[in-house]
Amino acid sequence: MSRIGISRRGLLAGASALGTTAALSACGAKTGSGTSSAAGAQADTSGDTVKVGLLNSLSGTMAISEVTVHNALLLAVKEINAAGGVLGKKLKAVSQDGASDWPTFAEKAEALITDDKVVATFGCWTSASRKAVKPVFERYRSLLFYPVQYEGLEQSPYIFYIGATTNQQIVPALDYLKKQGLTRLYLVGSDYVFPRTANKIIRAYAEAQGMTVVGEDYAPLGSTEFSTIVNKVKDAGADAVFNTLNGDSNVAFFKEYKSAGLTAKSLPVLSVSIAEEEVKSIGTQYLDGQLTAWNYYETTPGAANTTFVAAYQAAYGKDKPTSDPMEAAYISVYLWKEMVEKAGSFDVAKVKKASGGIELDAPEGKVTVDGATQHVYKTARIGKIGSDGLIEEVWNSGKPIKPDPYLKGYAWAAGLS
Repeated sequence: MSRIGISRRGLLAGASALGTTAALSACGAKTGSGTSSAAGAQADTSGDTVKVGLLNSLSGTMAISEVTVHNALLLAVKEINAAGGVLGKKLKAVSQDGASDWPTFAEKAEALITDDKVVATFGCWTSASRKAVKPVFERYRSLLFYPVQYEGLEQSPYIFYIGATTNQQIVPALDYLKKQGLTRLYLVGSDYVFPRTANKIIRAYAEAQGMTVVGEDYAPLGSTEFSTIVNKVKDAGADAVFNTLNGDSNVAFFKEYKSAGLTAKSLPVLSVSIAEEEVKSIGTQYLDGQLTAWNYYETTPGAANTTFVAAYQAAYGKDKPTSDPMEAAYISVYLWKEMVEKAGSFDVAKVKKASGGIELDAPEGKVTVDGATQHVYKTARIGKIGSDGLIEEVWNSGKPIKPDPYLKGYAWAAGLS
């Protein structure tokens, strides 16, 4: 099992180079001998440097979450370069801004593959952006490493899902709420594929487990008007709110929640898309005591996490938190590196074949790639947000959970996919 970690010299070398290797690229690379894929696309591996694509929302409603993921990807690239690169070649990060717009994500993904000749791409956040780029990566037979938890019920031969799937986040979160006696749920989410699919799964779970969904509401992604929804939540007789809002809508929601007199003690909210970076942006005065479900927190114990947090803060500032999507993005580059080195090649087919069983001693704990599904074994964790902005773990699954994106191991989920 590989361990993520670098020397102090390597850490400082990576931090000092942060501004020099990422390029917001609009120009293409010259075609050289490289790794073939479909439709004439060809990753250029002919020189001493290979390009990797970073595809994140650096502007728009999702920038609140995705800019830090982009930073974590850059950090991994710098560390790997400081340690000698991959198969003797240095990595050049080529950044594209999806701008929180799903057609733009698809356009930029194609540019990375066909113009920049990248060997792999790392990024996307929302399921809408992932769904938009999925056919692009499949058409060109190019790899995407996706770092964020998602609703499951999907598998692509050209996507590695490094964030949690449903049985590694949503199902453990529901198990936790049930054990706490919080069985009457109000569902609040952004109006796109992830929240709607997640809530379909939550309803199926609730029906089978003796829980009740007392209300379900959606707001457009980026919405800042939540008075009507919060008033409905307040009057519904719920025990807890299951929150699948994304992006800066969470700022408006939790401000309205507090304004309505609702607190973590009177009506707890369990969120699956609020991590440390969002806590800071929303304000701890609105989130103190609320719950989250992830696989990693900045406070997660272990030497690998201590190294990661120190490296990230050395690069971006001592006051900058780390989070689950950032950590998953960071390790996604290392997992790809391990796959390539095991394969002895950048060739996509060989990298895919080599992926099964790849392990890392990651900041979140041990992770292992499941070659059959191209998902990752992950430990589920429930956390409570503190007044200091950090999230302290209150429960974990005890060991990494095997990914089950189609919930085949759950009788109550039959017919969902």
